[in-house]
Amino acid sequence: MNARGKPRGEQGSLTVKELSKKTWSDFETVLGDNGGARGCWCMHWRLSISEWMEGKGEGNKKAMNRLAQRDPAPGVIVYDGDEPVAWCSLGPRSAFPRLERSPILADLDDTPVCALACVFVHKKRRGSGLLPDILEAVCGYAADAGYTTAEGYPVEPRDGKHAGADTAMTGIASAFLKAGFSEVARPRKDRPVMRRKLG
Repeated sequence: MNARGKPRGEQGSLTVKELSKKTWSDFETVLGDNGGARGCWCMHWRLSISEWMEGKGEGNKKAMNRLAQRDPAPGVIVYDGDEPVAWCSLGPRSAFPRLERSPILADLDDTPVCALACVFVHKKRRGSGLLPDILEAVCGYAADAGYTTAEGYPVEPRDGKHAGADTAMTGIASAFLKAGFSEVARPRKDRPVMRRKLG
C-alpha cells in the first residue's frame, strides 16, 4: 500500500510504515532518549559534521521532525505486530550529502540505488536475530516504492567483537548477507558495501 503511514513491505509478522506525524512517537520509541546515539536522531548522513554537532540532541530531533512532515518520507519504522522494533533511514544517495562526500563510501557507479543509510534496532531487540527480517521488510518497501537496487553500508566487527550503537547504525554485514545482499566493494577492512536487486 502506498498511502502515507500505511503498512508497506512485510516479512513474516513484520510490517513497515513511513515516518510521518502519525508515526513520530514510534520513531522516538525506537531511537530512545539519546536519539539513537549521541543525540543523532538519524541526521548523521544528512548534515555536515559542524551542522550535526551544532544540532546535537534537540536540534537534530527538530530537523528530523521537519523531514517527517514532507514527501518523500525520510525513512520507515519496522513493526513486529504493533510494537515498533526498528528504524531505517533510506532514499536515493542524493538525500544523504555526507554519504555522498564520504571518501570511504563514495558512489561506486551510476546505478540508481535506495541507500539504506541507517538501520537502528530498538535496544530491547538487539541480538535477537531479527535484523535479516527487518532488512527483508525494508527491501519490500523499497521495491514497492519503485527502486530496483538496495545498497547498504554495514560494519563487519572482528571475530568476537561487538559493534556499539554508534558504529552499528548502518547494520551488520552478516545480517545483510542473510537478507540476500552481496558484497560489491570493500573500501575499508571492516566496511563492505552491499547490494541487493529488488523486485
